[in-house]
Amino acid sequence: MASKKKKSSSDHRSIAENRRARFDYEIIETFEAGIMLEGTEVKSLRTGKANIADSYASDEGGEIFLINGYIPEYLQAGRFNHETRRPRKLLLHAREIKKLIGSINRDGLTMVPLKLYFNERGIAKLQIALAKGKKLHDKRQTQKDRDWNRQKTRLLRDRG
Repeated sequence: MASKKKKSSSDHRSIAENRRARFDYEIIETFEAGIMLEGTEVKSLRTGKANIADSYASDEGGEIFLINGYIPEYLQAGRFNHETRRPRKLLLHAREIKKLIGSINRDGLTMVPLKLYFNERGIAKLQIALAKGKKLHDKRQTQKDRDWNRQKTRLLRDRG
């Protein structure tokens, strides 16, 4: 009997991460979406130089698109290259799209890309999140908690 390999976070290779999103937004729920890419975009992603820090996901005509995601040009492609900041369609199940669009319209939430990576099969995926924007005092509290936890671990390490 063949044993199945367990899925873990180490099975995928990270390309780009939006670390600022966890500071600016309260993450409510995450989704994994495929991305509709051109051939030169995939080759460029394999070099690991993409950036999703300034990007966001948007609803356009019942479909979800990644807006302002940066994938650099693939130098060996010549004239067959892609646009670096073109809108890219995200591939989700219909019920996930309905849930995302409903949450945005009804609850005033935002879709934020968190991570761009290759899964264990080598397919480019984007982790997006339904998020609620934090106020300034929430950001300060997050920073205080982070600093206190860091200081607490230092004290325990020095003491023990």
